[in-house]
Amino acid sequence: MTSISPAPTPAYRNLALTVEERVTDLLGRMTLEEKVGQLMLWDARNEDLSFINTHQPGSILHILGAKISRAMDLAAQNRLSIPLLVGEDGIHGHSFWKGSTIFPTQLALAASWNPELLEQVGRVTAEEMTPTGIHWTFSPVLCLARDLRWGRIGETFGEDPYLIGELGAALIRGYQGHGLDDPTAVLATAKHYAGYSETQGGRDSSEADLSPRKLRSYFLPPFERAARIGAMTFMTGYQSIEGVPSTANRWLLVDILKNEWGFRGVVVTDWDNVGRLFREQKVCATYTDAAIMALRAGNDIMMTTPQFYEGAIQAVRSGRLAESEIDAPCARLLALKFRMGLFENPRRPDLERAAAEVARPDHRAVNLSAARQSLVLLQNNGLLPLDPAKVKSIAVVGPNADDDLQQLGDWSLGSSQHLPEAGKHPREKTTTVLDGIRTLAPDGSSIRYEHGCSIVDNDLSGIPAAVTAAQAADVVVAIVGDHLKFVGEEQSTATLELQGGQIALLDALEKTGKPMIVVLVNSKPLVLPPSAKHAAAILEGFNSGMEGGRAVAEALFGLLNPSGKLTISIPVHVGQQPVFYSQVRGQHGDRYADLTQEPLFPFGHGLSFTQYRYSNLRLTTPILACGQAAAVSVDVENTGQRAGDEVVQVYVTDIVTSATWVNKALKGFTRVHLAPGEKKTVRFSLPWEAFQIVDAEGRSLVEPGDFEILVGPSSRDRDLLKATLRAE
Repeated sequence: MTSISPAPTPAYRNLALTVEERVTDLLGRMTLEEKVGQLMLWDARNEDLSFINTHQPGSILHILGAKISRAMDLAAQNRLSIPLLVGEDGIHGHSFWKGSTIFPTQLALAASWNPELLEQVGRVTAEEMTPTGIHWTFSPVLCLARDLRWGRIGETFGEDPYLIGELGAALIRGYQGHGLDDPTAVLATAKHYAGYSETQGGRDSSEADLSPRKLRSYFLPPFERAARIGAMTFMTGYQSIEGVPSTANRWLLVDILKNEWGFRGVVVTDWDNVGRLFREQKVCATYTDAAIMALRAGNDIMMTTPQFYEGAIQAVRSGRLAESEIDAPCARLLALKFRMGLFENPRRPDLERAAAEVARPDHRAVNLSAARQSLVLLQNNGLLPLDPAKVKSIAVVGPNADDDLQQLGDWSLGSSQHLPEAGKHPREKTTTVLDGIRTLAPDGSSIRYEHGCSIVDNDLSGIPAAVTAAQAADVVVAIVGDHLKFVGEEQSTATLELQGGQIALLDALEKTGKPMIVVLVNSKPLVLPPSAKHAAAILEGFNSGMEGGRAVAEALFGLLNPSGKLTISIPVHVGQQPVFYSQVRGQHGDRYADLTQEPLFPFGHGLSFTQYRYSNLRLTTPILACGQAAAVSVDVENTGQRAGDEVVQVYVTDIVTSATWVNKALKGFTRVHLAPGEKKTVRFSLPWEAFQIVDAEGRSLVEPGDFEILVGPSSRDRDLLKATLRAE
């Protein structure tokens, strides 16, 4: 009997070959259909996974746990057994894995001004995602917050390009760990590239009115930072710029991202962006036209457009598209999979390890640290921290006092991205503000809770009971804000006012004459009514995650000295839009005829239970030679009675510019811990690039001349020390 020799191992399975050699071998074995399938990111929420065999997609999303193992088994049955790349929205934690660690949202995390903390958050998220079978998170958002009516403001890091870049880079480092072959790492996604947040009327994914110079000045720098520190995927935005949808913008995707910045990862479209070219934006007559446009613009992976499969195949078969135009993006994706080692280890779910990871005490400790550092004390007349000798009874009032879902915010189980039957995170995993107060209130304290009103309707029936509770208390803690109904994609708001019965509730509480503390649980800045502005104290928590309620309670009772600073300005009125601090110079006057142009609380603002004094701002080199860094130092002293952390901020003003430019721009920051009475010298080194503008020709350069260096606790002019240097 003649023995049959086993089939030789194909070259693409040979670890001794280079990645390029393995990609070349595999591509040479693939049919057109298999290549096109690799370019598809398929929505796997349905139980039927037969598309894995009929279309052989390269990646899938919205699939968790044991179901991923089934998907991987199906992919292994395909002719070439190319492994799947599995993506999920781990936006502020492993968002859709029940019981995982849900952190404060990006806008809340940004208030920490702490890149090291953001890197820890990314690391914890990756450590919880990977054992569930996820390889890839669609985070961070690097959009620049402009119009506060936009529903996705809470997903951003705020209004400053430099700060967004620094915090985004930190989160990317945390996600991606030690590199592509790190089994505890996930691929990061820089999104939405680029200009998606420059909306018209605050409406989601509208036409963005952006010139190439404006993009280079403000919107592209955070993405360039992400590309240069190694983010492995970029996601396009939904919007169009000067008539060109982001998914069709070759200048952005190829000329800038891949050629100018040297990006070597993959570009993925946002949800059905290829289909939208045909259906919504109507720049294509057919899905075949849309497939051609998306490929030639530089996209590598097409998210959830099933029609791309037939469209791309037909484009090649008809001669309208060369097969090599399919090969190039397919090769980039295959190279990524080889570098991740997925052909040898597809990184299957390990549900036992997943259960252990999401229960780790050190993960919860990072979450608590994030909630603490993100809490911003906006206003305080001295009532906080509460004196237990004077405060024996507390009325806790408001619709967000005990609503765990509103505290967690968008992109968590229970929000709009998954059907209601997906459930929500276990209630016991979240400490609401009411939970925190009940747990940490001094012994003998009396706590009475009343819901007060609704946010989503005008039901005021609970206000009388709230007033009765307030009248019987020594102090009132009112927890108000917004609701998921007014947050997220397609959920922009025409107003920034408190919705439902909240203004009536605050007005009624103010009339009791009892001291009131307002706690904000909200996705984005809201316009506060006079009754809130008159409060003894205001605490801004944004969507503060599972440990947010504990952090708030710690601040109320003096166990925590707040240190957060706003990364977004809070307006007096919605009509002040845009109210961000770095305005371009040249307007007539400095106010509206009927209203100030100053925000209620500016970028960088945040109070403490102690006081800090800034002095002795000095420059080591008052004249900078070309390419030289500026050495800046300032003394910061804690003049109060409590230890605290201060966020020291450095801004630069170019006094005379060849093209109009902003009044000032953040170029450095650091957190410094100071004991009572302690003084420290804080030093910064501002690189030559910190003095750049983008000129009228779109070139980034430092123009010779005088610059002001401004250092202080916020962006407000009166808070800043100033020194002048000259660049030659």
